[in-house]
Formats: sequence, C-alpha cells, structure tokens
Amino acid sequence: MSFLKKLFGSKKEEDRVVEREGEPDMVYVPGTDELMNWAIEKANLTLGYFETSLQSPQPYQQYFSIKVKIIDGDAAEHIWLANPEFDEEGNLFGVVGNAPVDVKNVSLNQKIGIDRSLISDWMIVENGRLVGGYTIRAIRDTIPDEEKPNFDKSINLYIDEGFDFFEHDFTTPEGAILCLEDAYNDQDLEMAVACKDFTQEARDMLSSMQTPGLADDNELVDQTAETLRLSFIKYYEENPLPSFIDILRAFPHRQKITDDLYIITEVCFYPDNTKSQQKLKVSNTADGWRVAGLVE
Repeated sequence: MSFLKKLFGSKKEEDRVVEREGEPDMVYVPGTDELMNWAIEKANLTLGYFETSLQSPQPYQQYFSIKVKIIDGDAAEHIWLANPEFDEEGNLFGVVGNAPVDVKNVSLNQKIGIDRSLISDWMIVENGRLVGGYTIRAIRDTIPDEEKPNFDKSINLYIDEGFDFFEHDFTTPEGAILCLEDAYNDQDLEMAVACKDFTQEARDMLSSMQTPGLADDNELVDQTAETLRLSFIKYYEENPLPSFIDILRAFPHRQKITDDLYIITEVCFYPDNTKSQQKLKVSNTADGWRVAGLVE
C-alpha cells in the first residue's frame, strides 16, 4: 500500500488516490479548493523567478519542472512537464513527466507545446530543497504535522516554509509590500510615502472609534489621511527607515475583505535563522495596490 493510501486510511478516501508504478501517486484531496486556487494563482504570480532561473540556471539549481492543465474534451488533468523551455514568444514546451490518468490526448515522455495560460505550478530543486511547488505544498498542508516528514521522504524533497518571489511592483498586494520594503532599504522616504494608502489607514482609524459615521465623512477622512501622512514623514525624517536587507519573505495567506482590500500575512526570514510574522492591510487604489498599515 502506498504512503498516501496509508495516510488517508479508509476505503472511501483511498479511492481518491491513483497509484502509478514507478511514479508519484496521483492524489485527490477533498476540501482543498481554496488552498489549490491560491497555490495556482501564486505560482503564476511568481513565474518570473522560474523563467529567469531557467534562462540562466545556477549550479545549486538541479531540477526544473512545470505543471500545466491538459484538457481533453470534458476531461482535464494537471500534469508535470520535465525539461521545460519557453520560446521567444513565451510559449511553453516540455516533456510529459507522469502517465496521465484522466486525459488520453498526451502520453508519458511525449514532448508537447502548450499555452502559458494553462500553467498551474512550477518547481525548482535548489540543493535538494523545494522552491515553488505550490500545489505540492497545498496538499502537504492538509497532512497532519506528524506525517509531514514521511510525505517529504516519499517525494525525496526537503520542504521548508518556502520563500516567495513576487514581482516588486504595484500589480499585486504582495508586490506593493515588497516595494515599500525596497523603499525602506534605500532609505527613500518619498518612495515609501508613495507606497502607502493613508486614506484607507484614516478610514480604518475612524471606523475603530466609538462614534458612528466618522469613516463616512469624506472631508474628515481626507484631513485624517493628511495628518497620518505628515506624521509618517516627520517620524522618519527624525529616525532611520526600517531595513529589510538580506531578508527572505513568504506570503502564506491572503484574507479577502473586498475585491480591493486584503489582509496579507508576511513571514520574514532573517540571516540569523530567526523569523517574524506580520499582517498588513493592502488596498487597491487608482494607482495600483498600496500598503494601508499593519493589522494588530
């Protein structure tokens, strides 16, 4: 009996695991739609790191693979491709790395080309450590902690909390946080101010007060936002901006408040092997995502 079947136990649950001789089992995990959707989204938002690494692989990067959604009529299956490559137009090519279960239009070891919009994950093995592999991590997150070492051993990879590689821009909430931290590193107060949404901070502050309706008073919100902006500038004119140099980050969770407002969990890993975790509110403005302060 495979490790995954031992893990899931009951006959009903075993039916969700497909054993493939000489290859990883294919596992159907119930109740993971939210985890998987975020895993696939994160994989696509961080794809730039994979592409850059693939173009100029480093000695410590031993293996590259990419997962794609294969569609065959009404059937669909997510399959890993070995030996991935992108052409000049950005189209993806690779070799089917595991025997399909639900689709019949591709086969093991077949080289295929596929549109990049169908990418669902990527992974790099760096010194035996998994980088990326977000759908693998999503499955692993459903496993009890005491079983995780066996899971890692079964796929022969070292899986830590993982570092994320979002683009440093204002197209994502995570990218906005990274832009703010870049401004801190550069001791660029003007840029740090530009990375923040003081209006949302003001609205949150007024909402927390016991007097109802304050956050609906636009004039009061604007006045409060300007006060917060000037206070921020004054404080950091007198004190150095924080430093995030040589810090690696992971963004394990997004909490959606509205389509334009999220709470982002950020984990910072420091050179001395310590770490910290904080939650930041990030809002979508006319100029892109901006950081609206720490969440207590």
